[in-house]
Amino acid sequence: MKHQWTVGILLFEHVDLTDIAGPYEVFYNAGYTMHDLRKTLSGQDTLENHPFVVRTVSQSGQQLKASNGLRLEPDYSFEQSPAFDIVVVPGGNLGIIAHMRAQDEIIQWIARSASQSTLMTSVCSGAFLLAQTGLLNGKRATTHWAALDLFEQQFPQIQVQRTGKFVDEGTIITSAGVTAGFNMALHMVERLLGEEMAQAVARGIDFQTSLVHE
Repeated sequence: MKHQWTVGILLFEHVDLTDIAGPYEVFYNAGYTMHDLRKTLSGQDTLENHPFVVRTVSQSGQQLKASNGLRLEPDYSFEQSPAFDIVVVPGGNLGIIAHMRAQDEIIQWIARSASQSTLMTSVCSGAFLLAQTGLLNGKRATTHWAALDLFEQQFPQIQVQRTGKFVDEGTIITSAGVTAGFNMALHMVERLLGEEMAQAVARGIDFQTSLVHE
């Protein structure tokens, strides 16, 4: 079997749906060749054709609602969750994120996942959750443009980047607001499978991007 990376996307009540759906779609539509991609788009794909296996995880594993009310059913609870190669921490409105930052079990799960994963990533205000663990200390990072000032005030030890769709610090990648999660995920596809595949995925999901970095 071709190499596969496992991707774990964190879910919590009132999570922003696009923050999770963007990376999910990019990873799901990634393939090794254009032939594989066409099979995906025609509904004839199999798990073996996917270099990324995407799963979702929440604290309890129970059904929850996204920010727009859509019901979500996590694949795992924290207790059941395996280690993932790639972890995606999405965001939500700042009130929700403040509440999540106060949940020790969630912050501990993120920190524990970082010690087991190859890549830790955040979308939008999910950067606040990564920052709460200390993982971003001394590193460059970004978040939604409307939260940059607050991010800088609350985490002065982080080098806040105010431009670009994402910031790649090697093992940790943070992205800007909402749809920037698509750009970040495409960047990860490019890192792991090459620019040609990333461009093929972008074409497949009809996402207009030059894959311009940071």
